[in-house]
Amino acid sequence: MKTLPDYLRKGMKLVIVGCNPSESSVRAGHYYAGRGNQFWPMLFEAGIVPEPFDYPDDRRIIEFGIGLTDLVKKPTRGVEELTREDFAEGRIVLSQKLGEFTPRVVAFNGKIVYEQFAQRKCNYGLQKVNLYGAQVYVLPSTSGQNARGKSDRLKHFRKLAQLVERTQKIRDSHPG
Repeated sequence: MKTLPDYLRKGMKLVIVGCNPSESSVRAGHYYAGRGNQFWPMLFEAGIVPEPFDYPDDRRIIEFGIGLTDLVKKPTRGVEELTREDFAEGRIVLSQKLGEFTPRVVAFNGKIVYEQFAQRKCNYGLQKVNLYGAQVYVLPSTSGQNARGKSDRLKHFRKLAQLVERTQKIRDSHPG
């Protein structure tokens, strides 16, 4: 089965890393296309993007300096179908992408994504370690299967928006 393309370019203000594409998203040809996935509304409500849009327009995300990729590019019905080897390969490939594209902030959409990448437990929120110069934020997953409430997710998306804004201001005050 094919997979979703990365939406990445150099110098992005934010790259959001999902675990892996769902089979339904790959069939639709767009990120976060699953029914019940709150990803797109959360981006707008939190102020990360200035206008509402939905998965059919996912490639527009790049216009806002935001990239999308996945830890593992293999589509599955659920994360439990992924193997240790899938995650090990994903860690290598994602590290190469982050090193090449050097975003200012990397957000992991779900604890499992960051924990599989970093190979250690984490809490939601800003992490103490940077990746290739980028600050790291772990969001509650926007999957419809995540039991966390919308208000808790939105709180983290708003904190991410503030972090992205702060890093943008720092960069703007130190050009070159």
